[in-house]
Amino acid sequence: MPFLFLRGDITKLDCDAIVNAANNSLLGGGGVDGAIHRAAGPELLAECRTLGGCKTGEAKLTKGYRLPAKYVIHTVGPVWSGGSQGEEALLASCYRRSLEIAAEHGFESIAFPMISAGVYGYPFEQAKAVAVRTVTEFLQTHDMLVYLVFFGNVPKPEDAGLTNYLSRYEAPRDVQRKSLRKERGGFAGLFGNALGSAAKQAECMPACMSEAVCDNAALPDDLNQALRTVDESFTEMLLRKIDEKGMTDAECYKKANIDRKLFSKIRSDLHYRPKKVTVLAFAIALELSLEETNEMLRKAGFALSHSSRFDIIVEYFIANGRYNVFEINDALFAYDQLLIGA
Repeated sequence: MPFLFLRGDITKLDCDAIVNAANNSLLGGGGVDGAIHRAAGPELLAECRTLGGCKTGEAKLTKGYRLPAKYVIHTVGPVWSGGSQGEEALLASCYRRSLEIAAEHGFESIAFPMISAGVYGYPFEQAKAVAVRTVTEFLQTHDMLVYLVFFGNVPKPEDAGLTNYLSRYEAPRDVQRKSLRKERGGFAGLFGNALGSAAKQAECMPACMSEAVCDNAALPDDLNQALRTVDESFTEMLLRKIDEKGMTDAECYKKANIDRKLFSKIRSDLHYRPKKVTVLAFAIALELSLEETNEMLRKAGFALSHSSRFDIIVEYFIANGRYNVFEINDALFAYDQLLIGA
């Protein structure tokens, strides 16, 4: 199952388990720890008193009580001490042990906060990198829906290339919009432009109609013959590319951040109509070139457009041969765009 980023309050999530970034006592504290205890009610604290605390890097399970989540997995992250005290290994252990507990109990969904990135001082980008790496490694051998939940604003990725690529297409549009507003000169100007545009369309009508007649004349007379010329479908191209790349189905849908059930539905339906984010997820998993990506998008009735920030960001990563779907989603999330996968 996929790994997704969310922005919001982890105590509101209805999933099998949420993870609490706790302290060693497990008796509550500030930040997300305090929020979870308040939302769960006093019964959570009463159960935590029976657990005898928790070591840094380890995790323990309790019920969720008044939370929408059925269970809480409490884990204790490391305090940042410059990075030389084994903080990275301990932080990775927090995520891994929590996931292992979830798997042992048959949980299908789990949500994590950013462990240690608050008052414990772990640098945000480094903490996020550990979380993403550990979760994605786990998901290579397990099926589970995993959320990483951010509270508040998320810093933009430090990627000068991406910033410049966005500016290349977005800055000219800003200039054009300002120029158009100036030319329109208020309501009268806008009304005049609309009339002018309609007049131009009327002038062009005969030419447009004659071109349409020519195009229709070029079509085969036999409709059945025309239908036999239909190109391969999205599903057919996807399955062909998986074979050409020498990948297994599981390798492909996991790398695409796609749910196994969704992949099965696509595989069983040669005429499946996917969402655009799903097409792009597979294009990235298969490491298709920009030309191949556009071909796969056309099979599903889509295209990349420089009028869309989402499209520009995805195009940037593909054009630069950077095919890590979680790195791409990190950038998309920071710019408030849809995420790739399902």
